[in-house]
Amino acid sequence: MTPPEWMFQPGDPGPMPDHRDYGDFGFDHPAPASNVLPLRTNNGPRVILGEAASINPRPFTFRPASDLPPREWLYGHHLIRQYASATIAPGGVGKTTLTVTDALAMASGRSLIGQKPHGALRVWLWNGEDPTDELERRAIAAMKFHCIRPDEIGDRLFIDSGRDQPIKIGANTPNGPTVAMPVVDALIEAIRSRRIDVLIVDPFVSVHSMPENDNGAMDAAVKAFALVADRTECAIDLVHHSRKLNGADADIDAARGGSAIAGAVRAARVLNVMNKDTAEALGIPADERRSLVRVDDAKSNLAPASSARWFRLASQSLGNGTADRPEDFVAVAEAWTPPDAFDGITTADLLKVQHAVDGKALRENAQANDWAGHVIAPLLGLNSQDKADRARIKQLMRTWIATGALQVERLPDDKGHSRPSIFVGEWAVVND
Repeated sequence: MTPPEWMFQPGDPGPMPDHRDYGDFGFDHPAPASNVLPLRTNNGPRVILGEAASINPRPFTFRPASDLPPREWLYGHHLIRQYASATIAPGGVGKTTLTVTDALAMASGRSLIGQKPHGALRVWLWNGEDPTDELERRAIAAMKFHCIRPDEIGDRLFIDSGRDQPIKIGANTPNGPTVAMPVVDALIEAIRSRRIDVLIVDPFVSVHSMPENDNGAMDAAVKAFALVADRTECAIDLVHHSRKLNGADADIDAARGGSAIAGAVRAARVLNVMNKDTAEALGIPADERRSLVRVDDAKSNLAPASSARWFRLASQSLGNGTADRPEDFVAVAEAWTPPDAFDGITTADLLKVQHAVDGKALRENAQANDWAGHVIAPLLGLNSQDKADRARIKQLMRTWIATGALQVERLPDDKGHSRPSIFVGEWAVVND
């Protein structure tokens, strides 16, 4: 049988060789041209490989909605069978700590960090940066922290280091960015043989050496994983770095290779350390905020967007010290809920506040000496000079103003300047 020919569109420089060196992909022998997908990205069309195929549009046949199978979400609304998803974050936020916790949650079938897995799943965590010993430290520390017994995981968790088992799905070759179909096929075979439900690739940059500023190359690399997900009916999470943001929060467009990554995945989440404004509003001390990480749905084409979730980075001792070395402490992730300013605050408390501020024209501005918060604080057992309590009082006042329990009117001060002042709005009613 005649091997497939390379098809070129006008303007291409000529035919590709029948064989090429696969050293970039970890192969030590040449492979047929039919095993690669070169991408023409230098201001020219993409090269197309293969013989003309039969293309037949499929007629639509209506069936009742109740006959359609539901989407197979495996982990919240982030991971779904037959699709690639992405986790995007700046460096040092806790991506790997989170993905280790995710893997344990899915393998054990437990909700460890606020996401409910769809039963106990077979999970393959591949990490391209840490050695195997370090990955084991991370997993065992998380198991100790969350009280996970080995029998709760069974044989469902697989952990590999890229140092021992490299995966290179794409490379920048002399012919341009190229996807290695033998690697794609090997991944498909490995996932099928182990019956893997979820593959976590951390980080995405470790499985290719293609230019991240080349949208065509990034699109092809992500879609290679989407092909693996489709053929194996597994879900894949690609853990990806954001570009440097100079302190700004990351979103899906901040992913390196941005638009291609955003377009090729079906769900994406973004991680950000709590920023200074949020910490101040919640009364979180500055030395604690960097351990608090917000998780936002950055893209959710197949499910409604959910509200932000948080996790906290804690430390777990391993108890593995020796005579000449101290024990290791490892970062672990746990679910965290922001404090509610209204915890313990009753309608009777609001009524006391209203009576205290009524007719006094106290200032709304917290910098003013006659700020209403100074009067409100002792009524609620708070200290208006304490930073955390001060932030809580501000939140309470904002809410009461928004709901109409308090209202703001502008009055002239002793210098004739108009200043926002606090008055009672709709009086609270306390039921006996």
